[in-house]
Amino acid sequence: MTAAPHSSHRPGGPDDLYRTPPPWDIGRPQHAFRALADAGAIQGRVLDAGCGTGEHVLMCASLGLDATGIDLASAALQRAEEKARERGRTARFLRRDARELAELDESFDTVLDCGLFHIFDAQDRATYVTGLGTVLRPGGRYFLLCFSDRQPAGDWPWVHRVTQADITNAFADGWHVDSIEPATIDITTDPDGIRAWFAAMTRI
Repeated sequence: MTAAPHSSHRPGGPDDLYRTPPPWDIGRPQHAFRALADAGAIQGRVLDAGCGTGEHVLMCASLGLDATGIDLASAALQRAEEKARERGRTARFLRRDARELAELDESFDTVLDCGLFHIFDAQDRATYVTGLGTVLRPGGRYFLLCFSDRQPAGDWPWVHRVTQADITNAFADGWHVDSIEPATIDITTDPDGIRAWFAAMTRI
């Protein structure tokens, strides 16, 4: 997960997010994605956009799936690769900008997004969604966990609090919005976590 730090100061770059362990780096998959995996909903070739230190990529690898994670934070990717070696998992981690997904020139069956969508402004969000359409095969599924507008801004001033309408509008062209449900993003600094939306979309 690549998001803003639990601080009133915006980081200078992606690696600044990982100079110390960030609150969202909880050492396990988020519950919403673990439940997806347990239900068999994550299938085929998997891309985790904004993978952070790789928990969801490694979860997919543990299921025998072909899993790739991308992130701009080289420190996070280094830790992800260390985890893969420690756990004996085969996974691929690439330093890539999620706003340039078409440059991957690859096709995936499932895309996971934990904490990436909500860092983009409207313009970058549109670019990102266009890129998703280039890498996700027709019939493929995109699963999104993001900050909700129900979450007070508080110590997260650099994260966009996303409405249900923001999600449906972003995925209005070429997508079917299967569901948007209230969820929680677990963090290490608050036992109540972050109020979130968990959404599922199918590429038409």
